Amino acid sequence: MRTTVTYSEIWKIAYPIILGSIAQNLLNITDTAFLGRVGELALGAGAIGGIYYLVVVMLALGFGIGLQIIVARRNGEGRYAEIGLTVEHGFYFLFPLAVIMFSVMKFFSTDLLGMILESEGVYEATAGYIDYRSYGLFFVFTNFIFRSFYVGIAKTRVIIWSTALLAGVNIFLDYCLIFGNLGFPEMGIEGAALASVIAEATATVYFILYSVIVIPAKKYQLFRFGKFNMKLYLRIIRISFPVMMQNFFSIAAWLTFFLLVEKMGERDLAVSNIIRSFYVVLMIPLWGFSAATNTLVSNIIGQGRGDEVVSLVFKIVRISLTGVAIVVLMGFLFPDAVLRIYTNDPEIIQASLPALYVINIAALMLAAAFIVFSAVSGTGKTQISFLIEIAVITLYLVYTFFIINIIKGNISGVWTSEWVYAGLLFTLSFFYLKFGRWQESGRL
Repeated sequence: MRTTVTYSEIWKIAYPIILGSIAQNLLNITDTAFLGRVGELALGAGAIGGIYYLVVVMLALGFGIGLQIIVARRNGEGRYAEIGLTVEHGFYFLFPLAVIMFSVMKFFSTDLLGMILESEGVYEATAGYIDYRSYGLFFVFTNFIFRSFYVGIAKTRVIIWSTALLAGVNIFLDYCLIFGNLGFPEMGIEGAALASVIAEATATVYFILYSVIVIPAKKYQLFRFGKFNMKLYLRIIRISFPVMMQNFFSIAAWLTFFLLVEKMGERDLAVSNIIRSFYVVLMIPLWGFSAATNTLVSNIIGQGRGDEVVSLVFKIVRISLTGVAIVVLMGFLFPDAVLRIYTNDPEIIQASLPALYVINIAALMLAAAFIVFSAVSGTGKTQISFLIEIAVITLYLVYTFFIINIIKGNISGVWTSEWVYAGLLFTLSFFYLKFGRWQESGRL
């Protein structure tokens, strides 16, 4: 059945998240750009440290997506008073997790990195980065809870302002703390980590103040923190845990990818950090449309309109492809200008060009794949999306290992692994949506 959801409704949910993602990813661009002026070693260590941190953060993001699916379902059902209780039980799960993961990062990371990194310089720089960056877990976990609430109720404009504030603080502090400007200490890569922590804390304060002052707490029963409901707690975990594991393994695969690249040498690692940074920019529209897909699919199922899901998904795919294509065009037409954002070293720029073209194509493939995959999660069948992700990641890593260790390919050849990932993700997700038994999801 053709969906009655309009392009403007999709855009209304997606565009604040896209704008927020632009601001959020200014952290990534800024850190990479500043560290690119410090040197190859800092640039490579920033890649390892940043992705190592993301592996842990993806647990919270995955939980947040599961929470968002439930909030959107309750919103679609018109059961607003249950939303606040759901959000509060999200806090009950994520805060203890933040304490555990902080302890792991703070006290065990140096030993782990020492076992897996070959370059002594990369190891020392990465360990220093993580030592500061680990404190950000408490703030970023809290921010994901607020983000899940606002995306789930389709009031996403606050995300723009919170991430714009986060990005502004980070840019200013990167300038001050990495190079020692304006009387601040010169901290190098550790300064980049500290700047990000302070920026994330600033966003947390903004979310709290906005929620207390602007949002009608009575409607959603927010901030009551009443009696603990074990049944609700376990329901949230049941929906969220597969998405947590899915995101965890997805970024862990990327960390494995960079650890394999690290063995190719510091130059290839530096190139890959630049490529990763621009790849993330290419995917900015995807996060907005992916969140819209999760919310709208869950919402219309809650309204009893499950027969519109496939039509809705392909409507979002068309917008997603258009948005990504605009950014990809920049990479094809002005590759030198794009790469000079991250480094002024002509040798690194020249080495990065072939890989840049590879990920431009990969981004277009993911523009369709990621939306179809997000729809699988939006149906509530998060166990299926987890299995799809595990299958795709396994083949992705086998391919990457083959290119690096068996045929000794160059760095652009290594990045074609993203083509494999996107192609498999789309194929498996599409077949499940088309032929799977997702309409039997039942009540979340």
